[in-house]
Amino acid sequence: MKKLIFACTALLLVLNACKRDEYYRDGGLANPNFNGNMLQYLQAKKVPFDTIAQIVKLAGMESTFSNEDFTFFAPDDEVIKKTIGTAKTGGLNNFLFYSGKDTVKTLDQISPVIWKRYLQRYMFKGVNKLKDYQQIDFDVKSVYPGGLYYSLGGNISNIGVTYGTANNIKYIGYRQLNLTYIPDASKPNDNWYINKVASSDIKPTNGVVHTLAYNETRGGAYFGFNESDFFSDVYFSGLTPSDSSK
Repeated sequence: MKKLIFACTALLLVLNACKRDEYYRDGGLANPNFNGNMLQYLQAKKVPFDTIAQIVKLAGMESTFSNEDFTFFAPDDEVIKKTIGTAKTGGLNNFLFYSGKDTVKTLDQISPVIWKRYLQRYMFKGVNKLKDYQQIDFDVKSVYPGGLYYSLGGNISNIGVTYGTANNIKYIGYRQLNLTYIPDASKPNDNWYINKVASSDIKPTNGVVHTLAYNETRGGAYFGFNESDFFSDVYFSGLTPSDSSK
């Protein structure tokens, strides 16, 4: 009887291990390696990164994305579309229109300094994959807190991995990376902007890319997470004439 119980227990452990592997999200089963640098990766994936690649150029960061090693949590083009918006539907253009300002017609009208500042909110020193980050449980952050990281722009974020539930057992299911923007470093536990990662551990020849999942919730739909920051910077810096050569 003891041998039978031992065999059944071993079988359950094996099945749970298989289930854990099935749910593990580290970029998917496809080859995560990309034969090219980070900028070339963004350019190759026109959907969903064509506009993001354009912003890298407008920010004057082509060399950085081509040669330097860092971790990039990549927002998609829908984030830029939502952020700019229109005079009628919302976004930056709605804010500018009702403030009596000219609206954005082309992205190069926005200062390169602003594009760089907000792009750097998604960039972090080092080459870190999902396995390099601590566990986070948003319901019990005191137990599983994730980790605090400064972006290359000097902003603070929490980066952590959530462990899902499988077979009604916590923490043995799928693993998902999360980037959480923290607007006030003096209050690191308040007003979090949580952004889930859709695909992690994409490896170009320099650095690593984690693709953020687009969503309409707080922080996920606007470039730089906090839309009021971006809107205010554009408002006070003003727009330049569009450069038809770009």
